[in-house]
Amino acid sequence: MAKENIPSTPAIRTLRENGVTFTLRPYNYEERGGTKVAARELKCDEHQTVKTLVMEDEHKKPLIILMHGDREVSTKNLARAIGAKFVTPCDPAVAKRHTGYMVGGTSPFGIRKDMPVYVEESILDLPRILINAGHRGLLAEMDPVEMVRILNPKPVQVGI
Repeated sequence: MAKENIPSTPAIRTLRENGVTFTLRPYNYEERGGTKVAARELKCDEHQTVKTLVMEDEHKKPLIILMHGDREVSTKNLARAIGAKFVTPCDPAVAKRHTGYMVGGTSPFGIRKDMPVYVEESILDLPRILINAGHRGLLAEMDPVEMVRILNPKPVQVGI
């Protein structure tokens, strides 16, 4: 993706409006490639890539969970951590309605609907993270302190 082809997404605008220091990291997106492809293309550790997952509780109340690219979310542990009976991934169309982003390009920044954000606690210990910038094939590299400043996510331990 050439620099002049980088879109101005709600995520990028939110980061700029909040004075976040970040670097856009475009890569060649592959359908269903996920963080493994992003890490390979950007020559970084998949553990430092952060996926943005949209879930919902038993009342269909949406939430975002930020997880290391090389780990999965235990929905049972997430439900327990947030006091829900159960948590399930949102259907892609529902996730798009909540966030304004397509699956594969979902960012926690600049989302349409206000919803709680949770983060796997160990992400906060990383020196740098790469997180989706609101478009498939585009990550924003930043200090996780900046992510916390903007999103104020609740730390949880739900990764497996």
